[in-house]
Amino acid sequence: GDSPNIIGNRTSTVNLYASTGKISQTKLLYDILERNNKMEQTSAILLADENLLVPLLQSLPEVKPNITTGYPLTQSPIYGILDLWLEVHLEISQFKKRKIPYQIIETFINHPLSMVSLADKLQIQKEITDKQLFEIALEELHIKSSLPQFFVPIDNSAYLIPSLILLVDDLLHSISSQERIRQIDNNLLIETKKTLNQLLLGFETVAPLSISFQIGLIKKAIAPINSAIEGDPLEGIQIMGLLESRCLNFDNVYILGANEGILPKTSNSPTFIPNSLRSAYGLPILENQDALSAYLFYRHFQYSEGIHIFYNGLVDESSTGEESRFIKQLEFESKFRFDRKIQQQTIQFADKAQEIVIEKRGEVWEKMYQDFIVNQKRISATALTTYLQSPLQFFLKHIAGIKEPPSISQEFEMNKLGTVIHNVMEKIFLPFKGQQDFTPTSVLQKQFDKVEAQVIREIGLQYQIELKATNDLNSLQRIMLKIACEYVKMYLEYDINNYKAFRIIELENDNDYVLPFPIQINGEEQQVTLYGIIDRVDEVVTHDDRIISRIVDYKTGGDSIMFKGIDQVFAPNTENKAMVQTLFYAYVFEQKTGRKQLEPHLYVARKMREEGTLFSGKEGVLTDEFLAFQKENFVEFLRDTLQEIFNPAIPFRHNPDTVVYPSDPYTIFYREASKWADAEE
Repeated sequence: GDSPNIIGNRTSTVNLYASTGKISQTKLLYDILERNNKMEQTSAILLADENLLVPLLQSLPEVKPNITTGYPLTQSPIYGILDLWLEVHLEISQFKKRKIPYQIIETFINHPLSMVSLADKLQIQKEITDKQLFEIALEELHIKSSLPQFFVPIDNSAYLIPSLILLVDDLLHSISSQERIRQIDNNLLIETKKTLNQLLLGFETVAPLSISFQIGLIKKAIAPINSAIEGDPLEGIQIMGLLESRCLNFDNVYILGANEGILPKTSNSPTFIPNSLRSAYGLPILENQDALSAYLFYRHFQYSEGIHIFYNGLVDESSTGEESRFIKQLEFESKFRFDRKIQQQTIQFADKAQEIVIEKRGEVWEKMYQDFIVNQKRISATALTTYLQSPLQFFLKHIAGIKEPPSISQEFEMNKLGTVIHNVMEKIFLPFKGQQDFTPTSVLQKQFDKVEAQVIREIGLQYQIELKATNDLNSLQRIMLKIACEYVKMYLEYDINNYKAFRIIELENDNDYVLPFPIQINGEEQQVTLYGIIDRVDEVVTHDDRIISRIVDYKTGGDSIMFKGIDQVFAPNTENKAMVQTLFYAYVFEQKTGRKQLEPHLYVARKMREEGTLFSGKEGVLTDEFLAFQKENFVEFLRDTLQEIFNPAIPFRHNPDTVVYPSDPYTIFYREASKWADAEE
């Protein structure tokens, strides 16, 4: 007679779960296994999508798993190092490049299978950061690792696979030398070596292939490799693919990845044989795959008591968010009761972190007092404006000593540009320093031809490499060269056009201008030490024969000579840091030398042609009597600010009105009390 319609007549409940993502299926399974883990019942987790194996293993509760499906090579560290090797040799062997991007070097030294020692790793990272090496020449690569031939170029495309096999041998040797041999890695490497040898035999019968074409074939050949994971088949929860579950019955079945397009697959394996020929000669076709998938799926509905099916309900570029057609068919044609559940992940917001406030007591006060009062640690103009912008950042930088982490950036670094320009300007004016007579500004015209060579030399010093010509520079350094040359020439042109003659009094002096400054701390007079780095002090003769004494500060960023009001400059979160700093330098210089009536001038390359170099606000231009009055105000403001720094009753906290930029490395400390800028200036 007819076979009994077991599936069609069953009335059990099928639990259908729509998750909010591919990986979420495994996280959802965790809670269900926690509730349903009964030792006396047999259970199996069936993977319709075997890519879920690794996320599943990371999401299992305390159960004994027996994994029958293979661990894929593509999700192991081994594939990462093999893929990196192929990427390297595409560059150095196919395209004959002789420099490697620093990202590849960092990936290699941080990979667990390269076995680079921590000391060597830190040394390499320090050298890359210090020299800002975006690319490293092959001949300069001396990395002690378990893979000594990793960066050796291949001269002939025929040696690509043999070289890769040697790399696999090196990996096998390094793994076997470890105290605990990782059996899965060992199996994956052996299978990879077998596959590569088979590929090499096939290549012997064809004409020489390019390295790039071979790399594509190698990736396609090794991608399906997996390693069997052995366990106890009679105990614990079984984890397997649908194909491995044939002829097996379980009390509880958990099917993961039951999405349309995955169960069944909507595409054949890649083939050059048309579907009609495959059908005529009895070769596997898509319909056969559908039938096999249907059988493997439906047979678990015969005897299993607990049936749990999971699919990705999220619609994105890799998923339709729809359950398999097999589930729809069961729903329409069987008597199963489908209990649909949609995962609704509770969104938990972290409690708002409390603002960091550093009280000036205990060790903090002792360190402040010891550093700045006893040991007379210097306070610079930059430290002063840091405090005005953010007292907390002042504490982090100048008291706690938390330095910015070293980094390599392929974005333009304004601080390096500023250093280059300062040094070039110093070298241009150095021959004129200390001369008694005025020098005509027209002599500066002769310096224009020397600017480029001097800038190139200074860029080399910044990156700790020897540069002699434009061809030695990388793309970022060429941009820096172009900008630095334009800025230096702009500064020189301004002096030539606005003054008849000049006399250099001081130039880039960062040693001599140290000044004791009295303040009140807890009702007692104490002294702190001010420290000024003087860019340039000169006397110039104007076209109407006036002689002006100036202190000049060069700026390459977004600073401005304009200010709204003095009360907004001499205030927390000052609106014009450059003005505060320049007045600071002027005060220190005047007190040390006895010279008076120094005019502060700011050379802002972006704006000096239109705005000039004298600070200007609604109260007037910072010169003559107005300047003298504001210098007195500045000294009082300076004293009040320093006394506030050393006032134990006022803690260090971030100024909430200060705009914080994403590139600020200290933002982690005061993100809860900050205004954020949309973009860098």
